[in-house]
Amino acid sequence: MARGGYFPEMPQITPAPFASRPDLSRGRLNAEPESAARSPFQRDRDRIIHSAAFRRLEHKTQVFVHHEGDHYRSRLTHSLEVAQIARSVSRELGLNEDLAEALALAHDLGHTPFGHAGEDALSAAMKPYGGFDHNAHTLRIVVELEGRYAAFDGLNLTWETLEGIVKHNGPMDANTVPETISRYLQRHDLEIATHAGPEAQVAAQADDIAYNNHDIDDGLRAGLLTVDDFADVPMVGPVFHELRKNFPYLDTPRLVHEAIRRLINAMVTDLVAETRARIARHAPRTVEEVRGLSEPIAAFSTQMQDNDRSLKEFLFENMYRHFRLNRMASKARRVLTDLFDLLLSEPQCLPTVWYQRADGAGTPVTARLVADYIAGMTDRYALKEHARLFDLSAQT
Repeated sequence: MARGGYFPEMPQITPAPFASRPDLSRGRLNAEPESAARSPFQRDRDRIIHSAAFRRLEHKTQVFVHHEGDHYRSRLTHSLEVAQIARSVSRELGLNEDLAEALALAHDLGHTPFGHAGEDALSAAMKPYGGFDHNAHTLRIVVELEGRYAAFDGLNLTWETLEGIVKHNGPMDANTVPETISRYLQRHDLEIATHAGPEAQVAAQADDIAYNNHDIDDGLRAGLLTVDDFADVPMVGPVFHELRKNFPYLDTPRLVHEAIRRLINAMVTDLVAETRARIARHAPRTVEEVRGLSEPIAAFSTQMQDNDRSLKEFLFENMYRHFRLNRMASKARRVLTDLFDLLLSEPQCLPTVWYQRADGAGTPVTARLVADYIAGMTDRYALKEHARLFDLSAQT
């Protein structure tokens, strides 16, 4: 039977022997009774979806600030798109779809308002106080800041989900691990020197597929780029050329959508093929063997890696450094820097529930508290809070 999507057939897929098995999960830091209706990884996914941090992603920037248009990606829509790709790839490879989905949905929880410009500002402000890293802040959210459950702080996720969050970009060097992660590792070893499980690796590649292609879409929609600008970009230029040749009367919105669809399909298909080749080469029998390999098991082919690198370079030079985005980034850095400096020196200006946890002006504890407060803001809230604190005519 034919089916839509990335793969032409739908065979009955047997779980891979090296897939993460919920019945063999290493469990949670705080022991809980198992659910009769959901696996541990399904519960992780559901806890992430119901978290306050996940809801706030709706109004956090992917590339464009929220008020610039209703159809640009937010962190929330991006996370949903990553989850869809991660589930599809995991299903094809016989991996655990629920764990892959949980990791995809959680991967951006720690991002500040205003995207990477916001993170740059908060990282600079926090440099004397242990630094700020969005991946480390994601861990902080799910193990500490989410206050929803009576018996524990955070979401009390499984070891496998926490491992995947921390090793978002692969094995970590113990000498350079962010302070937030280092502190947590003292009570819960996530084995940072090894690769993550296969589902986490797939989720990381799905993230790459989603943001590259959807930044193309958003850049074209915003008028920062034109289709002709991509003529010499490997993979992307030939796709647009072929579509224009075969569908010469296609309007631009449909042309772009069809190109993005084909590009995502090409990258997903390549990811599955290369991952299968690595599986055949290494023949892992358990998830532990996947963690111990000398290379990631989920990866693009060399050619696709080159294509991916060329596209990133093009987007960096022609979109991310566009003067309109530079102006937006400049404003974002000023807003967050202003907020941090004021609240660190005058923590009594924090909302009461936050101020009660401060231990004085300018201290490391207060600095981390202020960073938590600012990182949790949406774009819109950050702008309103800045106006409330710096515009003398604004209501407080």
